[in-house]
Amino acid sequence: MTPRPVFDGHNDMLTACEPADFTGGRDDGHLDLARCRAGGFAGGIFAIFSPTPGDEPEWPDIGPYDVPPADPLDHAEALAHAATSAAKLFALEALGAVRVVRGTADLDRAPDEGRIAAVLHLEGAEAIAPDLANLDMWYEAGLRSLGPVWSRPNAFAHGVPFRFPGSPDVGPGLSKEGERLVRRCNELGIVVDTSHLNEAGFWDVARITGAPLVASHSGVHALCESSRNLSQEQLEAIGTTGGLVGIVFAVGFLRADGNYDADTPLETIVAHARHVADRIGVDHVALGSDFDGARIPAPLGDAAGLPRLLDALRDGGFTGDEIDRIAWGNWRRVLGASWTA
Repeated sequence: MTPRPVFDGHNDMLTACEPADFTGGRDDGHLDLARCRAGGFAGGIFAIFSPTPGDEPEWPDIGPYDVPPADPLDHAEALAHAATSAAKLFALEALGAVRVVRGTADLDRAPDEGRIAAVLHLEGAEAIAPDLANLDMWYEAGLRSLGPVWSRPNAFAHGVPFRFPGSPDVGPGLSKEGERLVRRCNELGIVVDTSHLNEAGFWDVARITGAPLVASHSGVHALCESSRNLSQEQLEAIGTTGGLVGIVFAVGFLRADGNYDADTPLETIVAHARHVADRIGVDHVALGSDFDGARIPAPLGDAAGLPRLLDALRDGGFTGDEIDRIAWGNWRRVLGASWTA
């Protein structure tokens, strides 16, 4: 039986492994080609993340947690790292494993070709010059999604540090450079992802953008008081703009106790999906795993376990049509509304 196709809003595969490991199989992590095919992982947003050298956050197994923000990252260093990561995605395209998505036509045809639809994303915009001199170049290369920050400050905005319990309401909003970045992304047709932005930055994006608001891999603050999660007011704003929340699978952003414990039932993910659906409608619910970037529930395991999550959504009261929208349709709609091609 062919699994239902899934579009996933965020993964860190480009940081976690090399193209040969993805196509040939790997013993660790969450994503490789065989597991994607087994689980119906037919498309996703592939993040380029440039780490701060020597800064490896340490997560306790038991909440609460308070992980200090990483130090700012030099633009030139971020650019060099991002170029290397982007080359991995283009290598996978050359191998026939993915199609780098530059518009909705690519998104629609990739699964028919037996390829994964791969959206190129910058998680933190340090590889973009503060004067935006190279943003158009990145767009021409294939960039179609961008998060102004990861959980550290940069020239454009401030990210939220990882805290439980904690609030996203920390620090100032977008800088003038950040406001220009959002406006130019709107003009080009690049999704602006609000995951990792602090609350002031989120509201600045909401004020400026003409596109649907997107939080690609986040949870609900009312269910898990992590600083990375969305308040009720933020959820309402996302719904008002026709946007979506990609429900994250990272256990520390799902559990009411904040524990970074893989012994977490799939029903915990379902609870966040149900809350968003009940609050702003099922058309604004999607998936945003954080595969290869976080500890996820053991009953899911990896991408091959996605059908088990979809079964859990069904058991949680979502209809087949609603699951189709959560799994693929809602991302397809929002990306189509955000891109210019």
